[in-house]
Amino acid sequence: MSRIGKAIIRLPEKVEVSWTKGNLVTVKGPKGQLNQQIDPDLSINLEDGVLSLSRPTDQKRHRSVHGLYRALLNNMVIGVSEGYERQMELNGVGYRVTNTNQMLELALGYSHPIHFALPAEVALETLTEKGSPPKIILKSIDKQLIGQVAAKIRAMRKPEPYKGKGIKFVGEIIRRKAGKTSGKK
Repeated sequence: MSRIGKAIIRLPEKVEVSWTKGNLVTVKGPKGQLNQQIDPDLSINLEDGVLSLSRPTDQKRHRSVHGLYRALLNNMVIGVSEGYERQMELNGVGYRVTNTNQMLELALGYSHPIHFALPAEVALETLTEKGSPPKIILKSIDKQLIGQVAAKIRAMRKPEPYKGKGIKFVGEIIRRKAGKTSGKK
């Protein structure tokens, strides 16, 4: 039995879960609404504010999707009740970030600024404080979407191991390498 799949999901106050016969699950909460199509073989049970998934057999396919869809439903419940936030910082001389509504403008040491349009579901905030690196703060109820957007932003200038320049997540530890040593004597 999948340990993740058989774990229950406790629904917080003001979170409602509904599903159709084709297993289109809708989760509504104070922060918004999310939809997810789950495998039609899985069955969903809701009793006393506790959501659980069960599979019909122990086939390999059923075992693999059991834990996956339970995790996706749990992420949806957390998203509509609390939301998700990703913080990123820019390390490097002359690296800057500004935003106009959903348009992110990055100066990352290239010959031109980079403009990146964010989806409407992701809230964007940029911070530039003296003495600390510029920050990008992303907020959303969809964990998958916010992770994908953060990964695309990070890919524009990944942190390099020699000086640590680039875009990194706040709290991320970059493994540093020693530079070249002086010539042989």
